[in-house]
Amino acid sequence: MSRNRRNYRQAAYEKRTGTRAERNRNLYVYGSAAYEPEAERQWETEPKRQIQPAVRKNRERANHMSAGYVLFLAVALCAAAFILVNYIQLQAELTNLTKSVAAKESELNALREENDEQYNRVVNSINLEEIKRIAIGELGMTYAQEGQIITYSNEGDDYMRQVPGSK
Repeated sequence: MSRNRRNYRQAAYEKRTGTRAERNRNLYVYGSAAYEPEAERQWETEPKRQIQPAVRKNRERANHMSAGYVLFLAVALCAAAFILVNYIQLQAELTNLTKSVAAKESELNALREENDEQYNRVVNSINLEEIKRIAIGELGMTYAQEGQIITYSNEGDDYMRQVPGSK
């Protein structure tokens, strides 16, 4: 603490008088020994201030930690560690699920594309004129006449049953 105070005082003094580099700029050094400025000696020889007993006692009390406080800090540290580990695990799980969803989506897109290709192949292979020729010529089918079409009305039910033989 006293060292910080001394450094603060020294910095304030240097600010008033100029930095060390500015003070030592005009000094010429003869030989290999560097010149030691007077200001440096002044800081080294300055007597330390005596700390009042009340201040010292407060500082000692602030540095002392009770068993309850240490226990509280240990519990808080364990809780924080537990939360952080769970958070990291959830992040990893989310990353894995995201990768899995992306893989499933790409598989779905590939299957849809394959299904569309198969459907287009089947639709393009159907010749409706050939089907009509076989149905009329070989199987003896004809178009429906006016009296052969029967319509039903559905009132209220969601579905309708058709019983064979009844009209």
